[in-house]
Amino acid sequence: MVYALLELPAGVALFKVDGEKQKLKALLQFKSTADALATTTQVVNGELAKPVRKFLKKNFLEKEITEELAVADSKLAKAIKETLAIPCIHGDETLATFRALRASVDELLQEVSAEQMNQTALGLAHNLNRYKLKFSPDKVDMMVVQAVALLEDLDKEINKYAMRAREWYGWHFPELAKIVNDNLLYAKIVLATKTRFNVRDTDFSDFLEEELEQKVKEAAMVSMGTEIAEEDIENICRLCSEVVAAAKYRETLAAYLSSRMQTIAPNLTTMVGEQIGARLIQKAGSLLSLAKYPSSTVQILGAEKALFRALKQRQATPKYGILYNAQVVARAAAANKGTMSRVLAAKTSLSARIDSFGEGDNAPALEYRSKVEERLRQFEEGVAYGQTGNARGGGAKLQQKRPLGSAGGNGHNNNNNNNNGGGAPFKRPRMGDGGFARRN
Repeated sequence: MVYALLELPAGVALFKVDGEKQKLKALLQFKSTADALATTTQVVNGELAKPVRKFLKKNFLEKEITEELAVADSKLAKAIKETLAIPCIHGDETLATFRALRASVDELLQEVSAEQMNQTALGLAHNLNRYKLKFSPDKVDMMVVQAVALLEDLDKEINKYAMRAREWYGWHFPELAKIVNDNLLYAKIVLATKTRFNVRDTDFSDFLEEELEQKVKEAAMVSMGTEIAEEDIENICRLCSEVVAAAKYRETLAAYLSSRMQTIAPNLTTMVGEQIGARLIQKAGSLLSLAKYPSSTVQILGAEKALFRALKQRQATPKYGILYNAQVVARAAAANKGTMSRVLAAKTSLSARIDSFGEGDNAPALEYRSKVEERLRQFEEGVAYGQTGNARGGGAKLQQKRPLGSAGGNGHNNNNNNNNGGGAPFKRPRMGDGGFARRN
C-alpha cells in the first residue's frame, strides 16, 4: 500500500493505492487559474508551494500516516522530503501507479467534471508556457537571433547559386567570370544580355562602371565559349533571377537587422557593428546571457571547437572568435590582434551589460570606442602602455630589451662593484645536489 500525490490542472489530489484499489483521500482544488499557475510554477522550479505544504501537513502528517508517498516529479519529491520529512518515492517504480490514476481520474474525482478539467488544463497550459518562454514585446533579441541566422543562410545560398550560374554560363562566356568578381553584377549581366552575342548592343551603365563595361564588351567579341541553346539560356536566366532576388532580400534583411540592433543594443552595435553584435547575441542565446558572460568568454565566442581541441591536445588556446572580424581587430597588426581582441572584448562586455540592464543611448559605447581606438593607435605608433592605462613617460617609444651580457651592464645591477660589472656576462646559478642553487 502506498499514498500518491497527483498534480492536476484543477488542483492536487492525495490517493490511497492498494494494488488495483484506488481511493481519493483529499483534494486541494485551485480557486482560480492564477492560483494554479502560481502553484505549478513553484513545482516546475522544484519548490514546495505553501498551499501544497499545508495540504500535506493536514492530510498526511497530522493523520500519522507511515506509508511512503509516491510523487511523479523528482524535484517536488526532494522538496517534500527536505521540508516535511515525508518519505517519498519517484521514478520507474511509480510509473504504473500514476498511469493507472490518470486513466481513472475522471471516475475518482466527482467534484470536478471532465469539461471543467479540460478548460482548466488549456488555460493553465497557455499561462505556464508564457511563463516558461517569458515572452514579452520588449524582448526582441530573439528576433535578432533569427534574423542574423537567416542572413547567414542567405549568404550561403547566394554564393551557392552564383557559383552554379558561373559554371553553367561559363561554357558560353568563360571570360566573364574573370572580369566580374561580384556575384550580383554577374547575374545582372547575364539577365541583361542572355547570350554573349548581345553584349555589344547592351547598355550596362545602370549597374556597371564604364571601364568594366568596356572590358566585358571586348571579351565578348573574342570569347572562346561554345554556343548554347535557347532552353539552356532560359534556365540559366531563371537561376540568375533567383540570385538577384535573394540579394535584394538580403539587403532588406540587413537593414531590418541594423534597425533592430540600434533599438535593443545601441552600445553593443557601436562597439562591434550590427552583424557581429547580432552574431554574439545569437551565440550566447540572448542579450541577457551575453551580458552575464565575462569578457574572457566574449573574447572566444565562436571559437569553441578550436578551444576544446587546444585543451585536449594541450596546446595554446585561441585568442579570438567572432571578434576577429571586428573592424578594430582587423586593423591591428598580426602581433597585436590577440591583445586588441582582449581590449575589445572587455568593452564589448560592458556595452552588453549597459544594453541589457540599463536604458539610454550609446554615449557610454562612444567613450569605450574612443579608448579602444586610442589603444590601437598606441600599438601602431609603438607607444608603451603602462599598468595605469596611460602611456609611459608621456609617449615614450617602445624599446627593444637589451640582451644579457651586452655592453653597458649585465641587466641586473650595474652599480655594484663585483666581478660581473663593467659589461661582463652574468652567470646564472646552477642547480647543485639536492636541488639547492649554488653560485660559482
